[in-house]
Amino acid sequence: MSLPHGFLDELRNRISLSSVVGRKVTWDMRKSNQGKGDFWAPCPFHQEKSASFHVDDRKGFYYCFGCHAKGDALTFVRESENVGFMEAVEILAREAGLTMPARDPKAAEKLDRRAQLSQVMEEAVKHYRLMLKSGQGAGARDYLAGRRLDPQAQDRWEIGFAPDQRQGLFQALTAKGIAPDLLVEAGLCARPDDGGAPYDRFRGRIIFPIRDARGRAISLGGRAMDPNARAKYLNGPETDLFDKGRNLFNHGPAREAAGKGQPLIVAEGYMDTIALSEAGFRATVAPLGTAITEDQLRLMWRIADEPVIALDGDAAGIRAAMRLIDLALPLLEAGKGLRFAVMPAGLDPDDLVRAQGAQGFQKVLDEASPMVGLLWRRETEGKVFDSPERRAALDKTLRAAISRIADPSIRHHYGEELKRLRWELFGIRRTRTPFVPGKRPAQAAVPTAAARQSLLATAEEAMTRDLRVSVILAGFATHPALVPAFESSIERLAVTHPDHQAVQHALLAHETVPHDALERLLALPHVRISPPVRNPEDADLARMCLAEEFAKLDAALGAEIEIREAMEDMEGLADEGLTWRLSQAAEARNNAGRTRLDDATDLGEDRSALSKHLQSLIDSQIWVKKRG
Repeated sequence: MSLPHGFLDELRNRISLSSVVGRKVTWDMRKSNQGKGDFWAPCPFHQEKSASFHVDDRKGFYYCFGCHAKGDALTFVRESENVGFMEAVEILAREAGLTMPARDPKAAEKLDRRAQLSQVMEEAVKHYRLMLKSGQGAGARDYLAGRRLDPQAQDRWEIGFAPDQRQGLFQALTAKGIAPDLLVEAGLCARPDDGGAPYDRFRGRIIFPIRDARGRAISLGGRAMDPNARAKYLNGPETDLFDKGRNLFNHGPAREAAGKGQPLIVAEGYMDTIALSEAGFRATVAPLGTAITEDQLRLMWRIADEPVIALDGDAAGIRAAMRLIDLALPLLEAGKGLRFAVMPAGLDPDDLVRAQGAQGFQKVLDEASPMVGLLWRRETEGKVFDSPERRAALDKTLRAAISRIADPSIRHHYGEELKRLRWELFGIRRTRTPFVPGKRPAQAAVPTAAARQSLLATAEEAMTRDLRVSVILAGFATHPALVPAFESSIERLAVTHPDHQAVQHALLAHETVPHDALERLLALPHVRISPPVRNPEDADLARMCLAEEFAKLDAALGAEIEIREAMEDMEGLADEGLTWRLSQAAEARNNAGRTRLDDATDLGEDRSALSKHLQSLIDSQIWVKKRG
């Protein structure tokens, strides 16, 4: 089928070449300049290590200096997906949200109509700018001056003014030969219910042009001069040109500034965006009169990996942020996140800049929190967790929230951070120090005198435990495919040796295990002869052996905890009773260590039984000799 005139141009405008190519390559950010739409990567069409594949996002073309492949988005989809021209058009049209044109001339007519609407919108921008500079715009100019927007700033933002006239714009543009129907379709005028002549949609308002990523005027926004107006801000309606949920105010200039290293800031509205940009924060955008949508969020992530949401310091601002969390969680990807900068109470970004200058806003920006912190705040702020039921309810809510994260790595790290915050809130005693490459592990807490005397604190027991950990870590380094199934167990390993920490960190991060650390583990005879290491091809054997090693280690550690706590409870009691208790606990530990693999899932119940047994010994004062 033939495509109507202008359809391919619209398709190319709706999508960015970098987003299409980015699904197939990894950009070299050292050579790329995102703000200028300049991207480099290794070529997807031939094997190479250097970044010789160039994408010019603004022109919409790519070229490889190695194999000389070149083309646009359609060419790339055809070559990379091995599809025909029309199928490539259909693939990109679905991504851009465009309906494939019908097989009749009406489709071509519609696209021509869009081009006409864009011209009409530019004429409206010119008219309103003239009105701002006229005598009728004196009050608007005074208002803008009070907001510290001088004439030069007004020109930079193409700010205009719509006098409070029913048909001011209508009469001016129809006098230039523009058809009334075009003014209505562009959203500039509306028809009355009685069927009379169209009237201006914007009256008595300061006008802000809304432009798409390529700089074309697609709609207008207006701020009322009358403080009693029914709507303080008014956007143009949805039209063939304007979809408010798929555009951002100041999109193009913000993208360029972000490419030069400025953080992408998301403000609430026009004036906040303008005030921040004029204060030097030029990579600032705003949604267009609605809550942030999924499409807008994806647009932000095209501009920057970690946009900063600038929240008004009031209840409405916080509520908007909480809604955004629910939207963003399922969309998170590695390297793509959000941070939240909360303004002081009662202030918005514009107020803050006027009161404290750029330095005041920069301070708030520097203190921006990651999204996980706001999620924790939402679920805990103002709540009391003084019962097991309330704590369990919190756990359930947090699990439900992070379960919506599709990326398993991000989901894992969210779980870790929420676990840390939970430990801080509830005062859990035992935490594991995260591995930091090149940093010596923190020293463990000094044990009590009784604990030092325990049989489980001897050098022999510590050596056995370390050897078992070495076997486990070396086993997973040999069989990395088993890591996901045992990830939580690997994470719970309490390791202090630098080699153990290095290997554990690499396994959990799904990175290459450091060669030197692994070689030192494999140098241990006990590790070298373990079945998982000796049989690198037998994954089933490795799975069973590693599960059994975890079972033994878990049982031993559980017994150690029970005995250590019992020792603390019995500090200063008779030696004879103490010795008997230790022998009983040691025997229970040894029995648990011999637990068969089939019984490994019952360790929690065994530990519970051991705890009850030790408590019964305390209650019965077993250390007191019975008479008769």
